[in-house]
Amino acid sequence: MPYTQDISGCLEDETGFGLKADELTALLGASGAALDNLREMYKTRTLPLLRLPEERGDLEPMRDLCDHLVKDASDLVICGVGGSSLGAQALGQLGGYGIPANERAANSPRIHFFDNLDPLTFAAALDNLDLRRTRFLLVSKSGSTAETMMQALSAIDRLKAAGVNKDLRHHFAVITIPGDNPLRRIAEAEGFPVLDHDPMVGGRFSVLSNVGMLPAMLFGLDPVKVREGAASVLQPVLEGAAARDVAPAVGAAIAVGLNRHRGTGTNVLMAYSDKLKLFSAWYAQLWAESLGKDGKGTVPFGALGPVDQHSQLQLYLGGPNDKFHTIVMTACAGKGPLMSPAAHAGDERLAYLSGKTVGDLVDAQQRATADTLVRNQRPTRIMKLDEVNEESVGALLMHFMLETIIAGHLMGVEPFEQPAVEEGKVLARQYLGEG
Repeated sequence: MPYTQDISGCLEDETGFGLKADELTALLGASGAALDNLREMYKTRTLPLLRLPEERGDLEPMRDLCDHLVKDASDLVICGVGGSSLGAQALGQLGGYGIPANERAANSPRIHFFDNLDPLTFAAALDNLDLRRTRFLLVSKSGSTAETMMQALSAIDRLKAAGVNKDLRHHFAVITIPGDNPLRRIAEAEGFPVLDHDPMVGGRFSVLSNVGMLPAMLFGLDPVKVREGAASVLQPVLEGAAARDVAPAVGAAIAVGLNRHRGTGTNVLMAYSDKLKLFSAWYAQLWAESLGKDGKGTVPFGALGPVDQHSQLQLYLGGPNDKFHTIVMTACAGKGPLMSPAAHAGDERLAYLSGKTVGDLVDAQQRATADTLVRNQRPTRIMKLDEVNEESVGALLMHFMLETIIAGHLMGVEPFEQPAVEEGKVLARQYLGEG
């Protein structure tokens, strides 16, 4: 697989703290039933997520829609909330999204994600973008997501006011489930191209579907490589491997076991790469919305190294020992600008950097963070990537989706529903009606 997982920093036998061997063995044994369920759902196609890594027939329509969206475009606005956006953003960072001086081609459209509804932000976007050269991708599984519908209707009204009525179909595209829903009705009335969102793929589990793969294409990424990376993680499950040989099952057993037996209530995911910053946001939604039910669950928290060593690490080391840490390391040693001996101008305080690259420093920092956490008896898992690319991120996406599903089994919660979120949506509609 494109990554390795080291859980030794979470085990009492290795460190003197953490899970006992018999506790881990029991949880891995219980994980076997979850793996059996996954294999059965793959066989019966009742969990389409598990078929996405091998899917190729859906890519051509995505490529056609990609061409439709980028033609003569200066800007591309992607409107979606939560699972309809976060996975796409995580992949987009591989193509330079949100990274200063990114490597995206100069002649490609600027891509903007509007996943949080803010009246001032969206108004400013509609005021400042060249709407005649701006395209909109509207993503809503249900086709009725309030935030996305407000954005869609506002954009349509503004474009019509700008006099592009006859060409409106060239400015929009839609991803939503088949059947009758408000977004699809608008698309059909205006002639917008539509891709079907699989009704059986939950939003936060949809990154390997067109919800994530179409944006990946827009950033110049190879969706096949993303899916191949995901397949490499799923394959041991499908081949009948025991839980101890399935990385996501081991990760789930550690996360649930530390919470159950050692009181860890927070899962910290700290990645040492700008290209993984938004991956942490995707993970946080996946874990929180899937497992926070019936008074159970742990709090997911994203951190970025090395910058958060100067803030959050103080809490991790000096605060309460109630956290499970995952440090995602990258093979950065030897990469980046090199500091020549002349650069520090004879200042002996900087001599330790002489002859070192920026990557050498980051590598030393990520290793030091993990080692310091373990030395202070803070449960720490290490995941290492040789490269941060389509394959490795695809593998991580599948790892954490499977880890979340298996953790749900171990906790005794249903990972595919979100009743508390739906309750809030109903109440918000009630408040609007009162206005």
